[in-house]
Amino acid sequence: MGYTVAIVGATGAVGRTIAEKLEERNFPADKVKFLASARSAGTSVRFRGTEHIVEEAVPGQFDDVDIAFFSAGGNVSKALAPEAVRRGATVIDNTSAFRMDPDTPLVVPEVNRDVLKRHRGLIANPNCSTIQMVCALEPVRRKFGLSRVIVSTYQAVSGAGADAIDELGRQGAGMDGRADAGAALLPVKGDQKHFPIAYNAIPQIDVFGEDGYTLEEWKMINETKKIMEMPDLRVSATCVRLPVVTGHSESVYFETGDAAADTAGIRAALEAAEGITVLDDPDSQSYPMPLFAEGKNDVFTGRLRKDPDVPGAFHLWVVADNLLKGAALNSIQIAEALIADGTVKGERADGTRQHLDGDGHAVR
Repeated sequence: MGYTVAIVGATGAVGRTIAEKLEERNFPADKVKFLASARSAGTSVRFRGTEHIVEEAVPGQFDDVDIAFFSAGGNVSKALAPEAVRRGATVIDNTSAFRMDPDTPLVVPEVNRDVLKRHRGLIANPNCSTIQMVCALEPVRRKFGLSRVIVSTYQAVSGAGADAIDELGRQGAGMDGRADAGAALLPVKGDQKHFPIAYNAIPQIDVFGEDGYTLEEWKMINETKKIMEMPDLRVSATCVRLPVVTGHSESVYFETGDAAADTAGIRAALEAAEGITVLDDPDSQSYPMPLFAEGKNDVFTGRLRKDPDVPGAFHLWVVADNLLKGAALNSIQIAEALIADGTVKGERADGTRQHLDGDGHAVR
């Protein structure tokens, strides 16, 4: 059957990428509704060769929707996602609004697809930096185990939105490395200070929280444990913003707990994994870089090496397009898995739709 799909936040970077990927992957959608704020309503987006008018995202828009992709900010998701579920849609949410809700599956299909069977109409898409890391670590965990992870991220400005990309462009064109160049957005728009990103590295993504970690760092710590279903896994993160437009990079230290693990075995596990491309030949200077990962669906790994002091410990460099596997593509892969498994929540066996109450139960 063909599905009715809604994209909430259709005019944003992730929303536009979702539309592009739906078209590229021939997603079985008979109808796509493009929704956004009242401010963006009335604009148009091009999809499957036709211009489509963007409509305001209000509860009634979801009455005929099967699958709704939300990417318009946490407040919008909190207000409208439960409404969409009650009206029969399955929501795949790209914000942090529901990620740590114990009743909401947090899903990377290559890692924990099975938890989709337990969804009650709402599924959370993880943080972009978390997604690429768990994709790289899951093949290792399955073969050798995993006991500790320490990650430092080097994240692109596109993760902070289109305005941050524009600010990087203005600063790069005019500041010549000056520290007093105009900065209004980074590291956090609502924070007390702002710093230039051009010619700079900012060791703060999101606001600071408990124990001196930023909320971005806590997202990586807590989401990794939830996705891998390893509450006792030791995880620590340092998240840094770099003057790169698209593509997050990560330096990942991990301990397997298996003293016999070696680089050949780790590399073989990565090469056999779905969605992973290994670029790792120091002699030919082959390794992943964000410039060359942009527009690519895979997670790229390289610079694999054994820690010189800790048995069973390794270092790995991980790169991915944060707007694709880190957001839009992972959301679509979740939807594709739901369809393949027959677990799109609003469907009846006869192909018609059903509405759900707030607990995910069918309304007769």
